[in-house]
Amino acid sequence: MVKPRDYKAEYARFHGKPEEIAKRAKRNQARAQVKKKLGAAAVAGKDVHHKQPIRSGGGNGGGNLAVTGTHHRGWEREGR
Repeated sequence: MVKPRDYKAEYARFHGKPEEIAKRAKRNQARAQVKKKLGAAAVAGKDVHHKQPIRSGGGNGGGNLAVTGTHHRGWEREGR
C-alpha cells in the first residue's frame, strides 16, 4: 500500500524555504508578465517556459520567456 503524501511536512522541509518561495514568486511573475503582454487567451492552458531555467541563473527578461504547450513538461515525461 502506498503511503499518503504528507504535504504539510513537505512544505516545511522544502517549499517553505525562503529561496524556494523566491523562485516560485519569479515563476508566477513570469506568467503574469507574459499574460499582460500577450493576453490571457495566449497563455490559457499553456505553460510559460524559461529558456534558461531559474535554477541555472535565468531571469524573467522577455528574451528568456516563451509560451509552450503542456507537452513540453519534462518532469511529466520522466514520470515524476
